[in-house]
Amino acid sequence: MSAPSDLLPGFTSHWIDTDAGKIFARSAGSGEPLLLLHGFGETHLAWRRIAPRLAKRFRVVLMDLRGYGWSAAPASEKGAAYAKRAMAGDVAKVMEELGAIEFALVGHDRGARVGLRLALDHPGRVKKLALLDIAPLEEALGDGNLARVGRARFMSFEAPRPETLIAQDAKTFLFDALKSGAKSGTLDPFTDALDAYAQAFDDPLRIHAFCEDFRAGEGADKEALLVDRAAGKRLIMPTLVLWSAIHFPENPSLLEVWRDWADDVSGEPVDCGHYLAEEAPEAVLSALEAFLS
Repeated sequence: MSAPSDLLPGFTSHWIDTDAGKIFARSAGSGEPLLLLHGFGETHLAWRRIAPRLAKRFRVVLMDLRGYGWSAAPASEKGAAYAKRAMAGDVAKVMEELGAIEFALVGHDRGARVGLRLALDHPGRVKKLALLDIAPLEEALGDGNLARVGRARFMSFEAPRPETLIAQDAKTFLFDALKSGAKSGTLDPFTDALDAYAQAFDDPLRIHAFCEDFRAGEGADKEALLVDRAAGKRLIMPTLVLWSAIHFPENPSLLEVWRDWADDVSGEPVDCGHYLAEEAPEAVLSALEAFLS
């Protein structure tokens, strides 16, 4: 199997063995290591508009989460194989194989939840952490998030109900999810990557993997965060939070919510929908460069 390359010329492809199977990653550049993790409905191509420019200053690694894109989709029941703790283990393995024990991490949506788990469990690995458009426990969600939250809860229902319904027209389900999250309400921010996203989505094994991801989110992942909160566990590394200005309320701001979890946190809203790096790449790139430097 070959890897897509047209949207990220100059990036080297890697297939790395993990407990989940082979995880697909790509890398380019030199300097301090920087890992970028995508969200639901996307693949590593979500970073196509900012990764090449970041690679001028950092050694950038892009990775498909287990179950997504070109990475393995391990069998799972009740979210067991897609708990963020397990997915964070993939991250550690991939980065070790690429020669990085410590690294900066930028995650969006599901990728941000994987990054959060890794940073809480193994703070020595994550030198800086950027979290895009998530709240710690889905707190302070605004009305603009209702469709997204409803979709996530639907996907977390017991198998095989959501899998069966999604498989009836997987492409439409994916495109509706992307449109409902974008500020424009259209597929315009994704046009050049749509074929890759659809190809990676329309597969019964992967549809099950996506649902297992959300089942884990409603189960093991949430339980782990509640335990952390009760124990007073916090993020000790510098943390940047960026969020959609239209999806989260201003009072309290998402930054205030994250101050309950992080010792050194900064952030700001971005004028876009849920898909920050695809809808507002210049604003995201500027914020990341300032934070990472």
